[in-house]
Amino acid sequence: MDPQLFQIESIPAALWGPPAERVAVAVHGAQSSKTDIPFRLFAKAFPHTQVLSFDLPEHGDRKQDPTPCKPPICVQELSAVLDYAESRWRDLSLFAVSMGAYFSLLACQNRPLSHAWFLSPVVDMVRLTQDMMRCFQISEARLEAEKMIPTPMGQTLYWDDYGYIRAHPIDRWPVPTDILRGSGDTLVAEDTVAAFADRFSCRMRTVEGAEHWFHTPEELEALALWFLETGPG
Repeated sequence: MDPQLFQIESIPAALWGPPAERVAVAVHGAQSSKTDIPFRLFAKAFPHTQVLSFDLPEHGDRKQDPTPCKPPICVQELSAVLDYAESRWRDLSLFAVSMGAYFSLLACQNRPLSHAWFLSPVVDMVRLTQDMMRCFQISEARLEAEKMIPTPMGQTLYWDDYGYIRAHPIDRWPVPTDILRGSGDTLVAEDTVAAFADRFSCRMRTVEGAEHWFHTPEELEALALWFLETGPG
């Protein structure tokens, strides 16, 4: 299945599937894009729901775009995509991966979503950032002084981002939500996701042996099965 490529304002977007009354806005994670394999699997599993995906800054067709991939910008752009979707479809749902889930938690709290699916979600960006700081022995004082510090894992820590995420805690999520994660996810701690699921009455499933990035044949098979078992079809 090949998507229709177009732009929402200046944001590269992709629309999967034949015309339908329902649409799922899909938000990718780090080092991914609007044509991520999980989006193809989602579109295949839900033939009566179109899938609307897009490239976050510094990803996909925007790798040369000077717009930085920073939380307030990503939330603003996701909001623009949601506005576009709300104006054209009767029923709106959400599929978000990794850090895309965090942006969605900020942008979608007051949106009329019928359902959400989160894959390997980042649900506590403050803890994730602090875990990275501890891992690489970066103190808050140093981050404040240097403003930005690249890490060996390819992510750059920014002082202004750290202030933003601390000022925007996730304290509300009214959307019926299914979560899938891997037992071998070393990026997002299991207790963090479990606490989120318990707090907001989400259904969570763990795939034994799977890692944060679902990409092996076995992981993708488990993902496709999860879609079929949790979605409307």
